[in-house]
Order: sequence, then C-alpha cells, then structure tokens
Amino acid sequence: MARTRLGSLGFVVAPIGIHPFGTQNCCVFLADGTYMEPLAIGSEAATAEAAAKGNVFVARDRLYRESHGDEGFSAVVLGTDNADADYERYAEAGLSAGDMLSFSRAFTDTAGKSDTASFKLAFASASHAGDAFLFACQRINAPDVDRTALQAHPNGVDGIVEVIAISSAPAEQRRLIAVAINDPSAGRQDRAFHLPNADLRVLDPASFATHFGIPAGPATELRFAAVIFAVRSADAAARLLAANAIQHDIAGTDIVVPPTAGQGAAFIFRETK
Repeated sequence: MARTRLGSLGFVVAPIGIHPFGTQNCCVFLADGTYMEPLAIGSEAATAEAAAKGNVFVARDRLYRESHGDEGFSAVVLGTDNADADYERYAEAGLSAGDMLSFSRAFTDTAGKSDTASFKLAFASASHAGDAFLFACQRINAPDVDRTALQAHPNGVDGIVEVIAISSAPAEQRRLIAVAINDPSAGRQDRAFHLPNADLRVLDPASFATHFGIPAGPATELRFAAVIFAVRSADAAARLLAANAIQHDIAGTDIVVPPTAGQGAAFIFRETK
C-alpha cells in the first residue's frame, strides 16, 4: 500500500529490501542524502522470534503497530560514524531503548545491480514513550550502487526541509533529541534542531494544528507527525497532485497532504530557492 501511495504522490520507490529479521522496506531516496523507509512485516514468525531475542528495531516496530496499527511514522534515523559511542551516550543519559543491533542485507538498484549493505544501530527513547523513538545508524558497508534514477522524483522533491514532531511535554522530548544528536545546547525553547541535511522541530499539539491546519490527534509524549519536503516548483508539484486526485490544501506557501493509508504522516511540499 505504501508503494502505491508514494508513487501517486510522485515519488520513485526503490525495490523491496529484505531484512534478516522478518521486516522489509520500500525506501524513497532523496538527492540530499535523506530517505524515507516505509516498513512492513514480511514474516510474522521471524519478527516475533527477533523481538523475543531482544532485537530493538523489531520490538519497537511491533510496539508501535500494537498501539497504532500499520500506519504512522515511528522513528527518525540519525546518521553516525560511531554507533558504539552513541549507545554509550544514550545509556549514560538513561535514554537507551535497548541493545545495539548489527546486520547486513542485500541491496538492488533500478538497473538490477546488487550489493550488500551492513549497518550498526543504537536506539534512544524516553522511558514511557511508545509512539516514537530515534536511532543512530552507522553504515559499516555502504553499497556501491548508483541511486541517480531512484532520486529523480516526478514531484520535484530533492530533499527534506524539516521533520515535525508533536509532544504534550516538549521540553523533556527536546532533551531526548539533544542527547540523541549529541548537542546539549540544541533545540532550546521552540528552536529547531539543525541536523546536517534537515531540521527537526518539536511542537505542542495546538501549535501544530494552528500552523498546518491538521488535527494533532491524541495526547502523546512524542509522535512524528509531518515531513516537509523541498520541491523545485510548488506549481508543478500541485499539478501532479491534482492530476493524481490527491487531496491537498494550501497553507501559506506550503502544499499540505494530510495523512492517509500508505502515508502515515502529513506530507508538506515547500518550494525552496
């Protein structure tokens, strides 16, 4: 369902990636180095076994699905060169979500060229937060694969401007994010966290609803609610959405597409100069 929805929104979707612990993805890669990773259950038995053995990636995904079903935006991934150091920092701050995870999987580009990708992950979460988490991802072996075709999106998106989170206790969640990105001074008050290729902002529910015209939903410690994409032409993006019968609204200079099946968060298209 995510593949169909993302295609109708004008995204090129990568071939299915199979994880060795029962989940699978259909990623959308962007030219600025960011990406989206829609996740599905490929093998219920394998994911149940992995979660029972302490696989935090699978366990947190299962926790999210038990609370919210199969739609949503459960995690933000942070690139890192040292996942071991990130894990130690999370643990010292009392914000580790569990043991580290190392794994490898096959990767195939649109031309059929394959390689093996290897990763090491460290997880961070507030103790009672089940709606969202963050994890640091270190690429141990980066595939030598040309992604140019996967980054040529008909909607003109070439990057992520900002990820928007909602929190009924934003100060505590800003502390979590500051630890996760290893910048204690970042994100104070209402300022955004400035990451290497996108911003991350935490809003209270009322501010989110007012700014984007979308209901904030149930109270939450932390929930990722929207992604703001950079597009080369807002007019061209709007024409594509209209041609594909995609419901959208205009909020100032933003094109807002509310969440729906296959798209578990609000997608906001913003022309950047």
